[in-house]
Amino acid sequence: MFKGFTNQALDFMSGIRDHNDKEWFEEHKQIYLDNVYYPMKELCADVSEPFTNKYGMMSKAGRIYSDPSYPPYRKYREDMWFIIKYETFDWSKTPSLFFELSGDGAVYGFKLTHPAAPVMEKFRNRLATDGGELIKDLKRLERSGFDLSGDEYKRPKPCEDKAALRYYSYKSLRLTASLPAGSPELSGSSLSDTLKKAFRRLVPLVRMFEEFVSESEAEKRAQKEAAAEQSLPSMPEAPQQDFMW
Repeated sequence: MFKGFTNQALDFMSGIRDHNDKEWFEEHKQIYLDNVYYPMKELCADVSEPFTNKYGMMSKAGRIYSDPSYPPYRKYREDMWFIIKYETFDWSKTPSLFFELSGDGAVYGFKLTHPAAPVMEKFRNRLATDGGELIKDLKRLERSGFDLSGDEYKRPKPCEDKAALRYYSYKSLRLTASLPAGSPELSGSSLSDTLKKAFRRLVPLVRMFEEFVSESEAEKRAQKEAAAEQSLPSMPEAPQQDFMW
């Protein structure tokens, strides 16, 4: 059962940022296991349970060891995390609920890191056609404490609706809240309830983008199948009537 992150957890995360080498890590490995790794797994299991049971989502808690996307001189991650999402092959292209812990504190919320262009096009179409309901939902999330951010297109997408204009510029999307180091909420078991409450607000956004991903993948498959059929060589037709040679 999750009881909170200790000061040692944040001290370790600050330390691995400043001393990203095997010698320092091995000297502090037990601190990492007791104060970061096991509590993160407990928090992940507790927070994800209602979302896996109700929506069929999955969860995963990360490890400290860096992945191939990291530069070779970084042996360990500077943040620890867990995600809740629908099962997928390419996680960066699909929406996630997430929590990240670093020496500076914690960040949590919704992220869609590298969506395919058709997914964001569907997002813009929804903004333009649902009578402003999605814009209201996004503004409601921002008023509840989430900050909207993301990578933006170099050339703004044309948009006639002034209320939707600011959302048209994003080619990736994040809605996040933060807890600074020293926040009492980080060190207590109530963090689990805080995350559950926040993630419930964000689930409709995850499900909407998951719908967009599924639709765009189905359209892509259909286009490939149509292209494959067109490239097949034409076969001679069989004679319409039987006859003897």
